Amino acid sequence: MRSLSIPGVFAPRWQKKFEAFASDKRGLAAVEFAMIAIPFFFLIFGLLEVCVIFIMSSILEHGANEAARAIKTGQFQQAGFDEATFKASVCSELFGLMTCDDKLSLDVKTFSNFGGTGDPSPIDASGELDDSGFGFNPGAQNEIVVVRVFYEWDLLIPVMSAPLANMSNSRRLLQATIAFRNEPFGNSSASGT
Repeated sequence: MRSLSIPGVFAPRWQKKFEAFASDKRGLAAVEFAMIAIPFFFLIFGLLEVCVIFIMSSILEHGANEAARAIKTGQFQQAGFDEATFKASVCSELFGLMTCDDKLSLDVKTFSNFGGTGDPSPIDASGELDDSGFGFNPGAQNEIVVVRVFYEWDLLIPVMSAPLANMSNSRRLLQATIAFRNEPFGNSSASGT
């Protein structure tokens, strides 16, 4: 072992104590873990948050697809259902993992062609959902319909997941969009509002 002697810095009696302290390896693993603990946990919890957002987005997409099928086939229009019924239909497909209160918003519109179906983000400058342009029109037969379902998801770990938030107060707006042409389901007219 190389001597850690530095002439003129330590008195000879302190030299042996310094060498013993410098060669002691006890607690090294704890010190090394302390150095990497924060980035490690940041990575683990961030990955967990991304996974949860992906799963919840997939569930929302499933709920929107299943509920929109009734619009596409005309069952919804022929039964004379309204927006509340459609919202309940979406909620019944969410497996109880999302609450269907004021966090779930719908926008169902008809369009003259598929090229004009793009709508801008409904998040305003203050980071809140602006639903002033939302409507509910399931359309008549052969009409192009776009169903957009939004859910305001509260992030599980707000401080660590802040880069994932796209709304104020550590929330992320999840969105499912389905565009389709209604089937020729009969001579009924649209029951939109």
